[in-house]
Amino acid sequence: MSFTEKAKNKVEQMAGAARERVGDMTDNESMRGEGASQQGDARAKQTGQNMKDAGSKIKDAFNK
Repeated sequence: MSFTEKAKNKVEQMAGAARERVGDMTDNESMRGEGASQQGDARAKQTGQNMKDAGSKIKDAFNK
């Protein structure tokens, strides 16, 4: 996973956390849910990229 992809995922995760906190402070359930969803999406993308990287490393190990 490139540094750019990692940074984008981290920014999206932080934005979701901020949105969720604002939702908590303003007692806005919709915003709170959107923030939690955004965080989950970012984590899923990161997990997918990590699995892709692991698969690539395994492939490279067998090709040596």
